[in-house]
Amino acid sequence: MLHILKTTAAAGLLAMTALTGTAAAQTAVTFQLNWTAGGANAGFAAALQQGFYKEAGLDVTIVQGNGSGNTAQLVASGQSQLAYADAVAVSQLIAKGAPMRVVSTIYQSNPNELIALKATGIKSFADLKGKTIGVPSGSSQTTMLPLLLKANELQESDLQLLNMPMTSMVPSLLTGQVQAILGSLDAYAIQLRAQGAEIDEFPFADNGVPTVSTSIFAANDFLEKNPEVVKSFIAASLKGWSFALDKPAEAVADVKELFPDSDEKLVAAELAAITPLFCSGDAKFIGRAEPAQWVKTQELLSQVGLLPNGQDPVTYYTNDYLPPEGDLRPCQ
Repeated sequence: MLHILKTTAAAGLLAMTALTGTAAAQTAVTFQLNWTAGGANAGFAAALQQGFYKEAGLDVTIVQGNGSGNTAQLVASGQSQLAYADAVAVSQLIAKGAPMRVVSTIYQSNPNELIALKATGIKSFADLKGKTIGVPSGSSQTTMLPLLLKANELQESDLQLLNMPMTSMVPSLLTGQVQAILGSLDAYAIQLRAQGAEIDEFPFADNGVPTVSTSIFAANDFLEKNPEVVKSFIAASLKGWSFALDKPAEAVADVKELFPDSDEKLVAAELAAITPLFCSGDAKFIGRAEPAQWVKTQELLSQVGLLPNGQDPVTYYTNDYLPPEGDLRPCQ
């Protein structure tokens, strides 16, 4: 179920809305998130609460989601026009003919990782030989596991893989049923630390599997009809993310203000966890994935069937709606 929080009186998909009696017209925009409120969308909340969207002439409504796959389907089916989701889910539908494009990438690499308790003594992938690894059923981590093993010179036969529900991952690691789990730095790792666990983390992106991840994307017809709106939205959103990087406590407060049910402590932990992803993957600027990273993503994911062989990666994205390089925040 989608939870819709109206941030203004305006609603609907998108319409040019002249606000009678106001000094300037504002363009109403609905932005579909990939997930529920949290640190993962703090930059958008900051853009709204700090007035960056309003300064850009936009009247933005942010809608929570229930997964990247669902959000990608909403745009592919014409139910949404402008949204935020994992680039793999979006690219898979584009490869099947869905008329949409990634227009700005926030997570330059996926947040997946292997997690072990420090007490297990696992300090490298070589230490995994003979160990039992919990793998979440039906997850992207599990699908990408062959790539991770290949990059680290392991065979699946070197490990004992135990498929389990996502809700069992953290308890299984804590109780010693498994010696490591496949998880993500913005979820399982936070849950483990919250329970006092001391852990070692091995991000996929740092161990041979860096793939373009969570991005702003839009329907092609929307892009064609509203190029200036999209450019303004991206510029204001990137300003929001820059604000969140510089003033995380204020950005967390913005999330709480916009989504009153959110847990501020959890939002702060999530925002801190994802911050390294903004400039990973050899990114030069926040908000823009480099062409070489898209090529690498296509090469890696086509090896495990997540993307089709032979697809030109430039069909997945366009940088035409990004601000000029001089206005982008450089990665340092």
